[in-house]
Amino acid sequence: MPALVKQLGLADYASTYEAMKLFTKERTSETPDEIWVLEHPPVFTLGLAGDAGNLHTPSNQIPLVQVDRGGEITYHGPGQIVVYLLLDLKRLGIFVKELVSRIEQALIDTLSDFGIKAERHPGAPGIYVSQQSGVPSEWIGAKVAALGLKVSKSCSYHGLALNVATDLGAFQRIHPCGYEGLKTVDMQTLGIKDNIDTISQRLLQHLQKQLMPS
Repeated sequence: MPALVKQLGLADYASTYEAMKLFTKERTSETPDEIWVLEHPPVFTLGLAGDAGNLHTPSNQIPLVQVDRGGEITYHGPGQIVVYLLLDLKRLGIFVKELVSRIEQALIDTLSDFGIKAERHPGAPGIYVSQQSGVPSEWIGAKVAALGLKVSKSCSYHGLALNVATDLGAFQRIHPCGYEGLKTVDMQTLGIKDNIDTISQRLLQHLQKQLMPS
């Protein structure tokens, strides 16, 4: 059963979060999976294990929202591709650890398509810039994509965020994922000028390849 892809454009975080929870609560074994692709207005989100102190420089213009996903604090804003994966993992035959690995691979493959080498860091979910020619040394090891998932009744929600051309200054207000000094970068800073819609479509293709049965 193929997933229904919904392009939601620029969507309020709080209302989208509530919609995800409601969808997951009300879904049945017959409910098709959905993939929501969107951007959010500026918002900080704090996961279940998060420490609000990692928002070391609060902003009156950027709200902080406590959510039920895994992980620590992160930032969402325009110019960042957010993909929410509302999947029945039991039906797909995928366990959570494997789901994370497949999402990470889809991100690595997407970045590779645009000439960026990226990698996993053990114990720190997300995708990071690898050593490579043409990329300034200051950005080697910087985080370019984040993951945050929640599983309820064997169904996942929340998902991933890929920084394309977002406000990197907002990340300087937090310790990303709880790591003081962790740098965050976007594809534009790494020299990628492709349209966000083009990158979004490529990411969606890789996610579907990794997650959906052939």
